[in-house]
Amino acid sequence: MRFEGKIALITAAANGIGRATAAIMAAEGATVVCVDNHPERLGSAVAALGKQAHGRLCDALDQGQVDAVVADVVREFGRIDILVNAVGGSTIIAKPSATVEEHSLDDWQRVIKFNLDGTFLFTHAIVPIMKGQKAGKIVNLASIAGRGMSVASGVAYAAAKGGIIALTRKLSFELGPFGININAIAPSLTLTERIRPHWNQRSPEAQAAQVEATPLRRVAEASDQAKVICFLASSDADFVTGLTIDVTGGQSG
Repeated sequence: MRFEGKIALITAAANGIGRATAAIMAAEGATVVCVDNHPERLGSAVAALGKQAHGRLCDALDQGQVDAVVADVVREFGRIDILVNAVGGSTIIAKPSATVEEHSLDDWQRVIKFNLDGTFLFTHAIVPIMKGQKAGKIVNLASIAGRGMSVASGVAYAAAKGGIIALTRKLSFELGPFGININAIAPSLTLTERIRPHWNQRSPEAQAAQVEATPLRRVAEASDQAKVICFLASSDADFVTGLTIDVTGGQSG
């Protein structure tokens, strides 16, 4: 029970990687606060996770809502031991794989904001609490796009996830002296509820090429990413900080 007695706050927890992470942590003893902006999906996730889970509706891009949720969680549970920043993605614009000349400024700004602001705001709100505790684990979601390793990803998404990688490394120096570990994962294509429809629209040949490019010969599921997040959030990673782990099945491009 790696997370017995721990309070974990997970954003975008109603589905995908966030929900898979919440399921593992709840099963291993954590009190999991699931944060999402979709009430029906959030209610369903919390109900499925059982008595270890608690839901909080919140727009992760709204500082007032973020600060209010964090204050409420501390008021109820007394502390926050783990933060998983899972808000992000590229499918909020019509053409996620757009080249630089195809991107409008509006699309660029939407993707940058969606992927960076929520991570910043929740980290900004929770770091003072973790500093007071002199302990805490933060795990961010980057992407292999942020390493320039995804041909299918657009430039805005690559820039945003590159920002997550840089933010994670920078904050490790700021937060380490206070006993706070901060790390990230960089997933390859992962078949979450949001991504699977796009995957299903690919031709069989395109799907086969993706699998062939992956040494482990399959595409990731949300649980593959969640397991690595949980490692980084556990005491097993007490001497790991500032690192971004590529969770790609061996894919290198």
